Amino acid sequence: MSSSVVRDRARAALEQARGKQDRLAQIDPFLIDISLHENPVGSRVGQTLEDKLEILPLLRDFGFRNIALGRLNQAMPDVPDIDDDFMSCLQQIGTDLRGCYAFTSPGIIDAQDIFRPDPSLQKLRNYGVPNTVLEIHVSPLGREGKYTLDELRRSLAENVLWIMENVKGEAGASPRIFVNLVDGFDALMEVPEDTFGILDQLVALPIEGILMEDARGTYMPFQVGACIEAVRAFVPPPMKLLVHAHGGAGFENASLIEALLHGADGVWGGFSRQDGASLGELLANLARVGNVHVEQAYRLRRLLPLSATLQAFDDETTVPDDVPVLGHNAYRLVHGAYRQREGRFMDLPPERIGGRYRYRISAVVSDAEAVRGRLAEVTGRMPEEFGDPVVESMIFLMRRELRSGMRIDYDDPANLVPLYERARDRMRRTYPQAVERT
Repeated sequence: MSSSVVRDRARAALEQARGKQDRLAQIDPFLIDISLHENPVGSRVGQTLEDKLEILPLLRDFGFRNIALGRLNQAMPDVPDIDDDFMSCLQQIGTDLRGCYAFTSPGIIDAQDIFRPDPSLQKLRNYGVPNTVLEIHVSPLGREGKYTLDELRRSLAENVLWIMENVKGEAGASPRIFVNLVDGFDALMEVPEDTFGILDQLVALPIEGILMEDARGTYMPFQVGACIEAVRAFVPPPMKLLVHAHGGAGFENASLIEALLHGADGVWGGFSRQDGASLGELLANLARVGNVHVEQAYRLRRLLPLSATLQAFDDETTVPDDVPVLGHNAYRLVHGAYRQREGRFMDLPPERIGGRYRYRISAVVSDAEAVRGRLAEVTGRMPEEFGDPVVESMIFLMRRELRSGMRIDYDDPANLVPLYERARDRMRRTYPQAVERT
């Protein structure tokens, strides 16, 4: 193969990547935040009523215009839960619920051709929530014990009609209805023709859009992209197509990007990472490619502080250490080479999302910048006060001690300060004049 042909193929591959980047930069994503439900699902302690009342205005202030208040279709519908208390309280205090949704389940037409609305739909009406995400199951396993495919087909239009007639929408308008295929990816892979039939029915109804959920997070990104492209073939604009990916296999963030590239209008998910892909991470990654829509619509400089606030609500702790973008260690430099810089391709410096660089120590890899920066954090002194000789001596001692079998957490101030003193002692014996300056 000639050199020119090889180069043309290489250029084509790079151009394809640039094309995808440009598409991501142009997308104006439609987002539904479900932090009031998704985050406590993955947390240790959940959210109290007081927590939820405090979180809702934080989400609005950040820029979310579509917010799910919670689920009304939990098990044991006769036993009120915290989401019932929350929505009832919002109604009682007269909260403006524009852009608010609740998750519901469908009623089913029985053998006598009588439609009986699900208790969650009745709660939606009673609490005055103006919009809903109606959740259905299409795959055989998903429908098991709930309804047959024929029952679902016969009941879809009746559910939408009941909501339109019984639920008061925003400012006198009709309620906005999304339908979530909870097992949509399974259904497409297992019973595609049945799923196509359901999609044909849904797009003929007066609904806002369709949600697709990878409920276990097991589908690979290319599979998510293919499924979204298949559904998009049935769902014409302006009807929305949104995706949600759980974290079962570690693909979730890549899956969201693939979904957007293959025709999804947006995403529904929690802000911080708990049970699935994070809206916070998605917004940061769209900002990374220069998406002007997210820069204008959301207060990105509050992204990291809001993530920390929500994490404190959910787990009674700070942001977890090792989570991409939002994690405590995401912007703690272990080596200066990892610093992301403004203006460099695909970098997202922490200042753009409301953070700042910090430092952490690795006995194996940390360079002078990381060691000097961590020393400054621990001691309160300026980084430039720690000269090269003593810092290099600290790196030398860490490596030597690890080789001798000593596993020490030098990032811990209780170990870092003694390491610094030992390095000074070592340097005092070798270069006394240099030590005087450190």
